Amino acid sequence: MKRVQIPLRHFFATPPTPCPYLPDRLERKVVTLLSGEDPDHLHEALSQVGFRRSQDLAYRPACDGCNACIPVRIPVRDFMQTKSHRRVNGRNAGVTGFAMPPLATHEHFGLFQQYLSNRHPGGGMADMGFSDYRAMVEDTPVDTHLIEYRTEHGNLYGACLTDRMHDGLSLVYSFFDPNLSEESPGTYMILWHIERTLELGLDYVYLGYWIEDSPKMAYKSRFMPIEGLTDAGWTRL
Repeated sequence: MKRVQIPLRHFFATPPTPCPYLPDRLERKVVTLLSGEDPDHLHEALSQVGFRRSQDLAYRPACDGCNACIPVRIPVRDFMQTKSHRRVNGRNAGVTGFAMPPLATHEHFGLFQQYLSNRHPGGGMADMGFSDYRAMVEDTPVDTHLIEYRTEHGNLYGACLTDRMHDGLSLVYSFFDPNLSEESPGTYMILWHIERTLELGLDYVYLGYWIEDSPKMAYKSRFMPIEGLTDAGWTRL
């Protein structure tokens, strides 16, 4: 596995909490603050060893007796679009994505609440107010954009908070109009990011963690080939 240089810093472990993905399990995380003279470099170095970003923190699962969370990414130059993917692109032909500064708006927040109440009722983010949402979007020390998606009629379709790194784009959090679920908006936004990554001359779309036994994470394995971070480094799964 390629050695990654990470600047000297303090890491902290969170207390155990119920795992949101696997029943009867507890999750713990190792976290560190994305601070210093070059937070973008720190963020990229940590991403290469499996960390993810949340606001100005980088975190990685460190659960006792469990290593189910596998960081995954799509090598976009080798991506194989399926008939299903082509149908999704066809159904969303009138949707356009715009890269915007990471600024919270009440319009976006309203859709965010609608998405959570429909797709993740009772989840850990369900009680977020506008100030919490603003912190999620705006508290970033790294190169971040909010990708806004609108239909051909100008209606808000969805949004994705996306970090740009030297080798790819990293999807931090996405949400969409749950009334459009039949259009497969989650899949469409990933396909959009694959095309955008190619346009930028970059190599990967980082999708966060994949858990084989979690139905919530199953969609990530529909994008092939996909690479996972193992003890041997980034390896095709």
